[in-house]
Amino acid sequence: MGLSGHCLCGAVKYTVDSDPIIVGYDHCDDCQRQSGSTYSLVVVVPKDKLTITGTTKSYAKNGSSGKPVHRIFCPECGSPIAHDPEAAPPIIALKGGTLSEADKKALKPDTEIWTVSKLPFCSEHLAKPFEHMPA
Repeated sequence: MGLSGHCLCGAVKYTVDSDPIIVGYDHCDDCQRQSGSTYSLVVVVPKDKLTITGTTKSYAKNGSSGKPVHRIFCPECGSPIAHDPEAAPPIIALKGGTLSEADKKALKPDTEIWTVSKLPFCSEHLAKPFEHMPA
């Protein structure tokens, strides 16, 4: 299949030569704050299959593992592109809203993580919920 996407202004583009490993909602507080929404739609892919073009910036903050999570974004428009957890080096979580229109429409989210932080008015329930980060 493969995926592609870009930030709001188009300065940062990416392609993925792989199908997603996981598609789901991340309800952690950091993702709520970084997305400015109730959760972050994440598309987890193998990091070695991702190619990003354009200049990016990142902000690192320790996650629940105690290791940094690098939040990658466009320095021009501020669009979040991905989060890259050092605790899971082989993967990276793309922000689903940055995918191409066709790729977004083809997504089938089935996993929710950090449901312990899920806001009470979010009534959708996916097939695979996890209170915290799955092992």
